[in-house]
Amino acid sequence: MAELTTLESLLEMGFDRNRAERAVASTGNQGIEQAMDWLMAHENDPDIDEPYVPPVGNVLGEAADTQTSTEQPTREDPAEGTAEGDGSFIEDEENKQPMTEEEKREQVKRLEELMRVKQAERRERERAEEVEREKQRRRQGQELQQIRQKIQDDEMKKLAEMRRREKMEDKMARQRVKDKIARDREERAQKFGGGAAPSTATSSQPNLPSPSSPTSQGPPPSKKEYDESRIQVRLLDGSTITTAFKAQEPLAAVRVYIQMNSNTPEGQDFTLLSPYPRHVYTEQDMEKPLKELGLVPSAVLVVTKK
Repeated sequence: MAELTTLESLLEMGFDRNRAERAVASTGNQGIEQAMDWLMAHENDPDIDEPYVPPVGNVLGEAADTQTSTEQPTREDPAEGTAEGDGSFIEDEENKQPMTEEEKREQVKRLEELMRVKQAERRERERAEEVEREKQRRRQGQELQQIRQKIQDDEMKKLAEMRRREKMEDKMARQRVKDKIARDREERAQKFGGGAAPSTATSSQPNLPSPSSPTSQGPPPSKKEYDESRIQVRLLDGSTITTAFKAQEPLAAVRVYIQMNSNTPEGQDFTLLSPYPRHVYTEQDMEKPLKELGLVPSAVLVVTKK
């Protein structure tokens, strides 16, 4: 049975002539399968339907021209073949008969079946490629999520470490204040205890006139200068705490002592006042020394909610 050429087969299958010619030229006229593969691979090219013009100097075109020129004497000059006396060309021409319509339909049917197989293979290949791309996309998404999670964990660790350092520094600062207050209290207690005994002994004796000069009157005694103050603080729950401060210390020192040694909730603000005469101390008073506020040598302060 005679076979259709590649170009004729493509035209019989319904392909556009321009596309068919382009496929045949692009594949070097190597067969119907290569031409159909090229058409399926390039069916979405933007220039697929542009008029095909073979490029000048095309190797395939030159080969085709050479082949055509080689075949022309054999096909077009039967006299030469007769002169040679072999008669091969005449036999080929006699044996090559045109295809019947039935044969054409059979060949087109085989080519269409081949094309369906090729298309099925192509769809399967594209499906496999799409699955692989989806797997790659998911792997990249997971890697990106892991990177983001690691960055977030590192930020949380840094924040936790910063908070821990801040708490530790605050705790150390409070401890330093406590230690300083404790040392100051011990120093005041030692000074106050050393000077209190003579004063107590003197106050226990009655004020008797001097036997040597009962009627003599000297200059009035000078006012005693106190360098310490004994402060008694009445807390919110009714309990009291007592300690000694230097006369030149600010009232803020008493406030800090109350914060560190009372049961006042941390962070709760409060106000100090003197009951007799009643006086509420302001923030400006906190910077003034106890002596200037009249809280020397002793005083009673009351803690009230602000």
